[in-house]
Amino acid sequence: MSEPPSPELRTGKLWAMIALAALYCGWIVTRNAATRMDGVVGVLLGLYICSHPAANALDRLFFRRHASWQELFHQAGILWLALNGLVLGVGWLVITLGATRLAGSPS
Repeated sequence: MSEPPSPELRTGKLWAMIALAALYCGWIVTRNAATRMDGVVGVLLGLYICSHPAANALDRLFFRRHASWQELFHQAGILWLALNGLVLGVGWLVITLGATRLAGSPS
C-alpha cells in the first residue's frame, strides 16, 4: 500500500487554475468584438495562473530541499510535477490569447 501524497503535493488549486483558464478561453472565443479590457484581463489572469507553478517550484528549490525531493520521484510526485507543467503551459496560452486580443483591439 502506497503512502498518500504529502500536503504540499495537493492538486486542487492547480486544477482550479486550469478550470479558470478554460472559462476565460471559452468566454473569449464566444465573443465577437475584442476590447482592450478582454486583453488586459487575459494577460493578468495568465500571469496569476502561471504564478502558482512558479511558486511551487521556488518552494521546492529553496524551502524543502532534502526530504521533499524523495517524494517527487514517486508516482504521485511525478504526476504533480506534470500537472505543474500543464498549468504553466495553460497560463502561457492565456497570456498569449490576452496579448493577441490586446494588440488587435481598436483603440
